[in-house]
Amino acid sequence: MKEIFPIAPASSNALLLLLPIGIFLIASLVLVILTASSINRGSVEVSADGIQINVPFYGRSIPLTSIITDQARVIDATTDADLRPKWRTNGIGLPGYAAGWFKLQNGEKALVLMTDRRKVLYFPTREGYSVLISAADPEKLLSAINTHRSAS
Repeated sequence: MKEIFPIAPASSNALLLLLPIGIFLIASLVLVILTASSINRGSVEVSADGIQINVPFYGRSIPLTSIITDQARVIDATTDADLRPKWRTNGIGLPGYAAGWFKLQNGEKALVLMTDRRKVLYFPTREGYSVLISAADPEKLLSAINTHRSAS
């Protein structure tokens, strides 16, 4: 004949500890899903008001008057060593995808949104940071910025 003895229930402290861990895991999963879904869905809008970068977490509006257009240029970040991201200070760094705030090799603070390091629009701003954006056609993006800037 067997005798079965139940284990004493855990204290409520153990359950209270599991609650924040569960919330953290769910929040982490949501961040991973948002990041994965945004990798191929970002865009940049150019208007007379400025540019609007549409990506989760690091999207922003930059007035055209803040862009230093005479220093803006299309670069290849694989060969232009000075403008290559060096340290990620707040962002996402995956093979083939970088988004967020980085320090560049030359020491500049930069908002980086790169999927293709060979086709990158670089421009400094009067706000104390530069921007590196991979665009399907970075020359056309730069041309649109210059056109809207000269029209305003």
